[in-house]
Amino acid sequence: MRPPLGGGRTRKMSNNYNDIPFGIRIVQKLSRQCCPRLHARRDLLYKVSIFVLTFLAYACYHMCRKPISVVKSVLQGNCSSAQAAQLHEGQDCGYAPFDGPDATKLFGMLDSAFLFTYAIAMFASGFVAERVSLRYFLSMGMILTGVFTYMFGIARTSNIHSLWYFILIQICAGIFQTTGWPGVVTLVGRWFGRSKRGLIFGIWNSHTSIGNILGTLIAAHYVETDWAMSFVVPGIIIGAIGFLLFLFLVDQPEIVGCYPDSVPHERRVTNDSDEEQDDEEQVRHNAAEISYRSAPTERTPILPSSHSQSHQREHGSGRPISLIDALYIPGVVEFSLCLFFTKLVSYTFMYWLPLYIQSSSTLGPTLSADLSTLFDVGGIFGAIAAGYISDLTGMSATICTGMLFIASPILLMYQQYGALSVSISVLLLIVVGIFVNGPYALITTSVSAELGQHSSLEGNANALATVTAIIDGTGSIGAAVGPLLAGLISTTGWQNVFHMLIIADIIAMLLLGRLVVKEFASLRRSPTRIRIE
Repeated sequence: MRPPLGGGRTRKMSNNYNDIPFGIRIVQKLSRQCCPRLHARRDLLYKVSIFVLTFLAYACYHMCRKPISVVKSVLQGNCSSAQAAQLHEGQDCGYAPFDGPDATKLFGMLDSAFLFTYAIAMFASGFVAERVSLRYFLSMGMILTGVFTYMFGIARTSNIHSLWYFILIQICAGIFQTTGWPGVVTLVGRWFGRSKRGLIFGIWNSHTSIGNILGTLIAAHYVETDWAMSFVVPGIIIGAIGFLLFLFLVDQPEIVGCYPDSVPHERRVTNDSDEEQDDEEQVRHNAAEISYRSAPTERTPILPSSHSQSHQREHGSGRPISLIDALYIPGVVEFSLCLFFTKLVSYTFMYWLPLYIQSSSTLGPTLSADLSTLFDVGGIFGAIAAGYISDLTGMSATICTGMLFIASPILLMYQQYGALSVSISVLLLIVVGIFVNGPYALITTSVSAELGQHSSLEGNANALATVTAIIDGTGSIGAAVGPLLAGLISTTGWQNVFHMLIIADIIAMLLLGRLVVKEFASLRRSPTRIRIE
């Protein structure tokens, strides 16, 4: 029998005032002096700040991934002689080395350089995230992501045409973008309890679609005049938001005396501006943290609770777990493999949809990019719906399977009828976005957080980043494979790309079969599990 995964030393809680970010210290002083009532509600304010900061952070990460999909249409040399003669000064008809007949192959190399690096580095990133301050981890990752996004754009102004320059930039960007997902999911998991987690994560996960939309709109604004700015502007924005996180992100609730889901406790409200006030409160509330870590919680049917509360109290936060230990958590392997194929479909749309719309219609690069954002609009609705239904039923695997089942015929319908008119394309893109991104969003957020706090971890709060990295890292390999296959298969016809995506959805659905059976078996034993609130 394997030993408990969450064993080890209890991590000492920090009561050091210097651990509090500089911006938060200023806010604490101002709230105590100017608004005592606001200071008394600081638990809620901290949660709101975490929600907003992590939302902005990951929206920026996705914003920096989108420009390449928009700019592809102007980098490749697809102008006729007459069109080239009509271009204004400063405009391009392709950009070397992407202006030749092998442009599709080169774009596939760029996408693969980023996505495979991202997938491999994700596993290491989750390992590191559990052992360092997430404030430094995220702010550094965002600033360096901004630097390499900016460097891709200045290739035009610096007249750089080396393919290896672009590949190297994509590799570096892929490495530092991996700081995002383990960091933000771990933070939200620490600060928000299990109550209505699916709905909270569903709303919060719209940052992915919002980031894609913003990245697309910014890139589309500049793509036909100066494509370099399509990268420069997102690079500057993510760097600025990264610095904002450095100033205001509280990566541990205990640092500021907050304990999510703990029992109500007395709080002192005072106008005293002494900095040591917060330290005293942190010491007073350490007992509440122990109760929070060991309190019994509701589990989904695929995650049965099997260990005593007393053992959880003994281990407390615990030590970070290994990748091998994380794979033994029930459901991690199935959801990881499912995400491989689900993310394959989502990222193929993310990287190739603007070019597909342009090639299958008479729309130009800007309008094609704008129209492609509707896929992400549908993704917002899909993520919220999947999370809400998951809260009602606790049947995450069944929800994912149902949405994947519907996604397959919808993909075929879009391929067959999406080019008939703009109105049909708008409707189908939104519906495709709902059913393709819904399972992807649910697995990467609510399911990952639940598995990262599984009962077999003995209350170990340090496993969340590792579990998240395994699930998203496996999915990211699929995200790398999808665009690469799309680039190769598209030369034989776009209909074959859609057939590949449909097959991927069917495989993803089948991989969750065992968990779906377990959920329905649990439902028969406890029919009250499905509830309406």
